[in-house]
Amino acid sequence: MIRTLLARASLVATAVCAATLLTAAPAAAHGADAPNGSDYRTRATGVTPARPGLEVRVIEAGARLELTNDTGHPIEVIGYSGEPYLRVGPDGVYENTRSPATYLNRTIAGDTTLPADADPAAPPSWRRIADGSTARWHDQRALWQESAPPQAVRAAPEREHRVRDWTVPLRDGADPVRIDGTLDWVPPPDAYTWWALTIVGALAVGALGLLAAASPAGIRALSGLGALLIAGGAVAVVYPVGRELDAGAQGVGGVLVGLLSGQVWSLLTGLGAIAAGCYALVRRPAADFAVALAGACLALLAGTANAAVFARAIAPVP
Repeated sequence: MIRTLLARASLVATAVCAATLLTAAPAAAHGADAPNGSDYRTRATGVTPARPGLEVRVIEAGARLELTNDTGHPIEVIGYSGEPYLRVGPDGVYENTRSPATYLNRTIAGDTTLPADADPAAPPSWRRIADGSTARWHDQRALWQESAPPQAVRAAPEREHRVRDWTVPLRDGADPVRIDGTLDWVPPPDAYTWWALTIVGALAVGALGLLAAASPAGIRALSGLGALLIAGGAVAVVYPVGRELDAGAQGVGGVLVGLLSGQVWSLLTGLGAIAAGCYALVRRPAADFAVALAGACLALLAGTANAAVFARAIAPVP
């Protein structure tokens, strides 16, 4: 009887999940080269002249710009040579296949090889790339792409520096419009302090394993570790969800598509940690093994994989 109920519940859950994914709008999942942290703070200060319904924001720790056009008519984003690059309007998002920016902006480094027909002087050839009225793209004008920081930063790395004010030209019909923004270098935190706290915490957690499991102190320690594991698992789930929302994923289906296509390990690790923590709190047999295994997976797959944020001033999730 129990097996039949579990089988039916699994089938229902699978069907619901499949329906959610299949009916979800295309997710704006975070880019494959979105940074895990940065020392450069990119801000969009506004659109000049202002257009009601036209909004711009910076996403993915400054890696991409997001433009939403609800004005009811198309707005063009202008490429690096003055050519039309993107067209965003009520009928969707289009890219000009003749614009070099279409190919250069596919990676944050701008190192894509240009095809032979990429010619900014040629008439635009529009290709639809998305539904809706929102476009997201890397833009070299809003990024610092050199491997070394600016000279002013090297001279005084302990202070914040304005690297430059940037603009991205737009076109509203025949009227010129522009996105204004700033790019600043922000001093990173002291990574050694964070690593020291992490190591001390890991040693303290490991020391709890020296307590006898059947003793009152051991039981309390295991319950405490279970609660800690639940908290860590929740963070491991919320963090990738936050990255998907920051990148513009819409609704539960959109977030799920983004998670399953790019951040499934972090999601599964977090859910496993929550399950192991609950298992420990109800004092099930072999809970110590479950806690140890889930904790190790959490540290490796969700912790170490994102440890770059220790040494970065700008986190990838606002």
